Amino acid sequence: MLVKHEIKSQLAKLLATEDLIVEHKRVETAEFNVHTRVLILPLWERASNDVYDMLVGHEVGHALFTPDRDYWLEHKIPPQFVNIVEDARIEKLMKRKYMGIAKSFYRGYNELHDRDFFELDGEDLSNFNLADRANLHFKIGSFLPMVFSTAEKSIIRMIEECETFDDTLEVAEILYQHCKKEIEDKKPEMSDDEVAKMMLDECLHNAGMKEESPFDDKDTDDMTDEELLEELDKPQKDDPAQLDVPSFRQGGDLELKSVDALEDSLKDLSSMNGRDNVYVELPELDLKDIIIPNKLLHDELKENFIQQEKEWKENDYLSLPDIFDEVDEEYVKFKKNAQKEVSYLVKEFECKKSADAYARSTTARTGVLDTVKLHTYKFNEDLFKKVNVIPDGKNHGLVFILDWSGSMGPVMLDTIKQLYNLIWFCKKVQIPFEVYAFTNNYPAPEGGFHKNGYQKREGLVLVDETFSLMNMFTSKVNVKLLEEQMLHIFRLAYGFSSKKYCTYNVPIGFNLSGTPLNETIIALHQILPQFKKENNLQKVQCVILTDGEGQPVRFSKEIQRRWDALPYMGSAYFDENVIIRNRKTGCTYSCKGVGRWGDISDILLRDLRQSFSDMNFIGIRILASRDAGHFVRHYAGYDESYEKIMKTWRREKAFSIKNSGYHTYFGIASSILGNDDEFDVVEDATKAEIKRAFVKSLKSKKMNKKILGEFIELVA
Repeated sequence: MLVKHEIKSQLAKLLATEDLIVEHKRVETAEFNVHTRVLILPLWERASNDVYDMLVGHEVGHALFTPDRDYWLEHKIPPQFVNIVEDARIEKLMKRKYMGIAKSFYRGYNELHDRDFFELDGEDLSNFNLADRANLHFKIGSFLPMVFSTAEKSIIRMIEECETFDDTLEVAEILYQHCKKEIEDKKPEMSDDEVAKMMLDECLHNAGMKEESPFDDKDTDDMTDEELLEELDKPQKDDPAQLDVPSFRQGGDLELKSVDALEDSLKDLSSMNGRDNVYVELPELDLKDIIIPNKLLHDELKENFIQQEKEWKENDYLSLPDIFDEVDEEYVKFKKNAQKEVSYLVKEFECKKSADAYARSTTARTGVLDTVKLHTYKFNEDLFKKVNVIPDGKNHGLVFILDWSGSMGPVMLDTIKQLYNLIWFCKKVQIPFEVYAFTNNYPAPEGGFHKNGYQKREGLVLVDETFSLMNMFTSKVNVKLLEEQMLHIFRLAYGFSSKKYCTYNVPIGFNLSGTPLNETIIALHQILPQFKKENNLQKVQCVILTDGEGQPVRFSKEIQRRWDALPYMGSAYFDENVIIRNRKTGCTYSCKGVGRWGDISDILLRDLRQSFSDMNFIGIRILASRDAGHFVRHYAGYDESYEKIMKTWRREKAFSIKNSGYHTYFGIASSILGNDDEFDVVEDATKAEIKRAFVKSLKSKKMNKKILGEFIELVA
């Protein structure tokens, strides 16, 4: 039923035509805060769709048209009478504003009448006062005709004509006085004995009051007349005016059966069992407190590498190769081999782009006669020159997120190679790009990266204070500087590889860490629009590469312990009662069924896609063979699609999934990431060895093309 509740929340927002906050809580009646614009709706779990729509429309009517006024301070009218008139007014205005909602009110009240929500079975309506009959008339009058006297018809007409809340108060006063007079007229005249008995009771009551006097006579001797009057005006302990609801707000002798019956019946629709829903929101982060700038990052790396090289030479290791010779040679070799691959990708991109432009081209007549066709005027009406119109292609940009967690160590070098192919491709076709690596290992300033980024408050998702994003690469730097920076990161990745031996150390702060993937998705809400604006882009591709789920996130929650006088701001984990809310889009996302960390990431990604509908989000998941089945089953279940995907995996060691938080989620075997399988054989190699080397080389290149080709398809 939760999905239904959230759908009805959207309905309420659409009807309100504003950024209305709608929350479903385990409360008996609906509440609306005019100042915060929060509409709290009960969990009407036993309500039909028609009744639900009617109730939502009614409450939104109050949100739109009932002002936030303490009317009882000026008008001594019981609220039941005001509500009867106001309900009629706001429902009339809702039907006027939304013509289609009249059907929802009709069907909803019809169902309530059929289910006897007003408790009318066996009742004689002629015994009901005018307020009750007016309430029934405006709610279920279509199914239960009412009979009114001439004077009553006049008041009913006044209710129908109410347009403002002031009109409501004026008519409610008239309705209240009319009902009071009805009761007084029905009271029988008292006999002389009854009058005498009433006077005697009053005298006895006054005599007893002296014993219960709020102050002794001696106390009054020293009082002035003004002080005595002030003391007499003070309400006593048993004075009903002391109650939370003032006495004038009660109906007194005026019983409104239909109002009480409907309220009690609607309470039966609400569920009060179980835990209440908790609504949480994402914080808006300050990027200056999170992102490690590109220049600062590489200045630190460069300085560290220079220092390590200096110390190496000072230790008289002259008989050995230079500390970075081996890794730098491998980088140069890789770059040389990769250029063919990149050139192929560029050529394929240009072909796809041209084909797409041709497909989108249109032919239009110019209005200028084509003299070559004039001789065909007797049998041809197409005598005008034509022109092909090719719409301009969109400007694209790339934001790449790299997993810098500890588990990436064995595949980091191959991952970086794939990333470099993508960077060189973007550089050649002039696509702006930014590459970030998420980490919680970079030395944070005192107080954490984002100590000033946002304030912790109830219901706000927490972001780990150690979380940061390293801006590794950017298209803003020139080719020479980019080359130097790529060498820096290649050295880091080379140092993580268990297959390689290196004599240098990875600088402190650049070691692999945890997996703050969820924090990164939250930060993308600020990164992506800024990137798009700075580069004047129409389309942005966001690629996130990981080898696992993100670490869990929590949200701030005020906790009151019984031994503490004041509550403190604690935290709680996500569970099935938590609903993530985005005020900008108006969307909500239930966390029901969240059992894995990856489920939260999918929810956050869906929210990201909804926030930026003009952007593509691509996930690349690096998988070990033993993990592929479990990963696919999480998204595909046990149906035939699972077997289809796994068949592709066994054949190609790669697959794509469409039903995740990403637009496309690629699974790639860690064993095929590298593209350095060249067709190299020894001179005396056998035919079988030559064949195996050739097939291995072709397979590797085929997979690389497949991986990068998907991105090209999107960009082209």
